[in-house]
Amino acid sequence: MSSQEGSLLRHDWTRDQVLSLFNQPFNDLLFDAQVMHRQHFDPNQVQLSTLLSIKTGACPEDCKYCPQSARYDTGLEKEKLLQIEQVIEAAKIAKASGSSRFCMGAAWRSPHDRDIPAVAEMIREVKSLGLETCMTLGMLSEAQSDKLADAGLDYYNHNLDTSKEFYGEVITTRTYQDRLNTLANVRNSGMKVCAGGIVGMGEEQQDRAGLLMELANLPVHPESVPINMLVKVAGTPMADQANLDPFEFIRTIAVARLMMPKSYVRLSAGREDMNEQMQAMAFMAGANSIFYCDKLLTTPNPKANTDMQLLERLGIAPEEYQADKDSRQQEDDLHRAINEHKNDALFYRAS
Repeated sequence: MSSQEGSLLRHDWTRDQVLSLFNQPFNDLLFDAQVMHRQHFDPNQVQLSTLLSIKTGACPEDCKYCPQSARYDTGLEKEKLLQIEQVIEAAKIAKASGSSRFCMGAAWRSPHDRDIPAVAEMIREVKSLGLETCMTLGMLSEAQSDKLADAGLDYYNHNLDTSKEFYGEVITTRTYQDRLNTLANVRNSGMKVCAGGIVGMGEEQQDRAGLLMELANLPVHPESVPINMLVKVAGTPMADQANLDPFEFIRTIAVARLMMPKSYVRLSAGREDMNEQMQAMAFMAGANSIFYCDKLLTTPNPKANTDMQLLERLGIAPEEYQADKDSRQQEDDLHRAINEHKNDALFYRAS
């Protein structure tokens, strides 16, 4: 089967069809993915997001990859929910540094209803700076989804992590259906969906195919699809997991682009261990979004200036977000914030 079936969005993929994409000759797969990418996006633009941990550690879940789980001794310093002033300052720095989207993550199984007013205020304040907003707080009820949507949240992230079949090898404290239910609640509330997964956890290619099949067969494709490479953290059960073949990671990016042609495909966690050539190949395969900050929740991310230097060498420009509010005074405020926080203390405290 040819991977170029036109640009019509599909929601009826079978695993065998997805595996046939994975198993194409590598150059054919990248060519098809790049052609598809150019039908829907500027191939020389990348969307930049910054991710801040607004509540760190002490999560009751048992995700075997995660240093935020209270079940593993990873040396991570636990922190309560940040004060809104800290979040605002971090968002100002992110925008002045070039990010168009500010993502806020909290290590909860699911937020308590008492937490929603505080995070809703964070959403409103960050949006007032002219940034897109995204949050990842764990599972959401219908009512919680509606409240976040009412606050103006643009995106909600909730990953499926892997295939249904391999899922039990990764986490036992919430079900795959729990994750799908949260995605449905988010979609029904009117927010955009950010959902992807992690590769390199010991899964087989059929599991990577299964993950993408689940995402592409949702009633509406996620607007953002983060593809994470496992970050092996000492103290977690996956600390000694064997490395995934880099070409297999690039294949996963390319197949995601072919199956979800209008979605942003994010080159996400694990980029710290990717050389420039691998990152450039990921962009060729259709990745058009990256996290752009010193820390990705609790794991390292390439420094912002290094990112900008690579993008410049590749002729890739940051995608601009068109916000309603934009003034010279606001820009002056943002650059002032940069000068006041040159030591990146805000981002360090949230790591």
